[in-house]
This record gives sequence, C-alpha cells and structure tokens, in this order.
Amino acid sequence: MLKKTYLLLALLLLSLTSAYADQKVKKLVIAGPFATVSHPVMHMIKTGALKDVAEEVEFRLWKNPDELRAMTIKGDVDFVALPTNTAAILHNKGVDLKLIDVSVWGILGMISRDKELKRLKDYKGKKIAIPFRADMPDIVFNQLLKHQGLDPKKDFELVYVASPIDAMQMLIMRRVDHALLAEPAISIALRKTKSFPVNIVAPDLYRSTDLQEEWAKVFKRDARIPEAGIAVVGEMKERADVIARFLEEYRKSLSWYKKYPKEAADLVVRTLPMLEERGLADSITHVNLKSVDASEAREELESFFDVLKDDEPKSIGGKLPADDFYYKAN
Repeated sequence: MLKKTYLLLALLLLSLTSAYADQKVKKLVIAGPFATVSHPVMHMIKTGALKDVAEEVEFRLWKNPDELRAMTIKGDVDFVALPTNTAAILHNKGVDLKLIDVSVWGILGMISRDKELKRLKDYKGKKIAIPFRADMPDIVFNQLLKHQGLDPKKDFELVYVASPIDAMQMLIMRRVDHALLAEPAISIALRKTKSFPVNIVAPDLYRSTDLQEEWAKVFKRDARIPEAGIAVVGEMKERADVIARFLEEYRKSLSWYKKYPKEAADLVVRTLPMLEERGLADSITHVNLKSVDASEAREELESFFDVLKDDEPKSIGGKLPADDFYYKAN
C-alpha cells in the first residue's frame, strides 16, 4: 500500500512538472550591458527566437555595476549578461543565480595616442582612463601589473570614470592620451576620432596592448580569459526547458552576429543608439566569442578566480563559488 502511495505521488509530481514545463512564460526579461555579451539577445528578440517558450521577451539595459546588482538582488530579471567575477560575487552574497555559460573570452585592450606602446609595462608613468573601478577591466589590468612587479597606484596615474563612454570622451577631448577599454568602445573610439571635426582636436588613436595576450605571457596560459557570460536568476532556474531554449538560440544568434558584422551592428544600434554603427561592426572581428557551458568552463573560471582571490578576495566575493554556482542541465 505504501509503495502504491509513493508511486502515485511520483506520477503526480511528474505530471505537474511536465505541465509546468509546457507553460509559456508571460514575460521573459533579459538584462545586460551595452557590451558585446548582450548583442546576440537583440537578434533573438528581433527574430522571435523564444516565442515557443515566452509570450514576450524584453531586453533591459544596465548601465553600471550598481544597476546590475540592484536588478539581480531585486529579482525582476530572468537572465542577465554580466562579468563572471560579478556573478561570483552575487552568488557568494546569497543572490539566487546560477552561471549558465561563458561567451566572452577576449574583449579588453588599451587604446593610445602613442603607437610605440606595446606592453602594459610601457605605460609606466602614464595617465590612463579606466572605467568601472574594481570591476572586470580594472581587476584584470591590476593583476597584470602586479604580476609584473608594478604598483598600479605608484607607477601610473589612473583616472577612474563611471563608464567606457566617459573614458572615450576623455580621449576625444585630449584630457588623457591612453585608456583601458572593452570592445566595442575601442573600435568606436577609433572611428570617432577619424571623423570631422573631431580629428582636429584628437589626433589618431592606436589599438595598443591586448590584455588577453598580456595575460597569456604573464600567466603562461592561452590568450583568453573567461570574462563574461549569462546567468539565470530566481525562479527561472527551475525552468530547464526555457534555459535549454535560451542557450540554443543565444548560440545561434552569436554565430549570426560573428558572421554578419554589418547587419549585426545595424540591428544592435537600433536598440542601443549610444553605440556607433561602423565602430561596432569593426569590433566584432576583435572579440573572442564562444558560448561554453559554465560547467564545462569551470576549470578556466576557477583558475581565473584563484588569481583574483589571492590578491583581492572581494573581487569574487571572498571565496571560490560553490558547486551550485555552475548550472548543469538535468
């Protein structure tokens, strides 16, 4: 009798789970920055890629790390594109999210008016604009300097700004000659300073040190860093069907984005008009993009997190994230 009761309960649970999986989400909210990691989402929305699992899909822009944290803590988003270390911080602070993929492996670089500067150590004594203090670009930059025996505070004049757009403006107005930026900001800055009348005030800028190549030299690894990806937030973690479809369509759109840079730039700028279309198209060939399941990328993520933790534990939330940080399909 007891066995029959358990069997009936199991069948009821299975039935409820199946019924739940068949239900469409009324509104799926995907948050992200204006950076490359978000761009495939615009193609997903334009093509109605998720119409079989969601009645409506909305992209919600976060402009700075504070907005990102507020969105995830409040729990009014379902998926969020974000730096991997920020995902670790949020998870370690108890925010209900799991990392589902890593898709950005190379996006950071230096831009300079001096074409002779090749390595980060060549910038010693220079004034450099850096967006997002204590977040991904700044963290990678500081680790590379420290592991080459340089002191970021003493050996450089670092000017922290609120966003990449602010750093670009400082370059254009000649308030600085060097900046650390992430694509597409590098390519957009190069385009903007070649256009009349801006080029009267700002001479040519040059694409300089690739931080991923610098990372490879310093740490004796491949020239790639698990920098950004997608996390699933809150109750959406239980919708394996939606997560599977999201990843499937995100990867298709990422492939389209890489294959058709001009069309991709046109599409993205319609949603994110603060970007410059030709610069965005240029940037796509300079970014290392590949969507990898977070569970498969775990070894590289933990290797990256270990470097950050040894110098500044707060940069990942104090410790390596536990097993439940990495989403795994059942």
